[in-house]
Amino acid sequence: MSESTYQYYRNHAKEFADATLNVNMQPLYTPFLNALPNKKMELLHLLDAGCGSGRDALAFKELGYQVSAMDACLELVELATSLLGQPVKHRYFESIDENGQYDGIWACASLLHVMQSNLPDVFKRLERALKSKGVLYASFKYGQGERVQGGRHFTDLDEQGLKALITSTPSLSMIQTWVTQDRRPGRENEHWLNCLLRKD
Repeated sequence: MSESTYQYYRNHAKEFADATLNVNMQPLYTPFLNALPNKKMELLHLLDAGCGSGRDALAFKELGYQVSAMDACLELVELATSLLGQPVKHRYFESIDENGQYDGIWACASLLHVMQSNLPDVFKRLERALKSKGVLYASFKYGQGERVQGGRHFTDLDEQGLKALITSTPSLSMIQTWVTQDRRPGRENEHWLNCLLRKD
């Protein structure tokens, strides 16, 4: 995450959390949860990687999953910790070093702030953190290349860019990709590339 992106979230943490907390994400949860290994949900361990307000981690926890959560912004970590009622880790994607710990990793609208040159390494870290047959969900603003908007750095991906990225981590295989509209009111003209990947 660039320094300007980090500062944006530090300065706008409460505003960002309030704007995203009540967005209905169920249509994205369903394919992710359906793709998880076939075990009782209380035996499945999920990581919300770049959890923001903690909205999605809370939804998974309330369904009965074991949930861990992390974010790079300390102010959002504090808000998510309060929402979840459990500790949330303050860390960057580049510091993920677990090995075979998670059945699923949820990276919703978070990897898009990783520099494009760092994404192959981050995907390798996420792959290592998954158990065998574990599932990774990720979403990016639909497009190509890197840009700065409102002080935040974005790495946009389309299907071709995602395919090229996945070739750097051959043990991750594509389950599906799909494009959706932004689910926040007034943002329907913005589109997202969603993907589900499975560790061999």
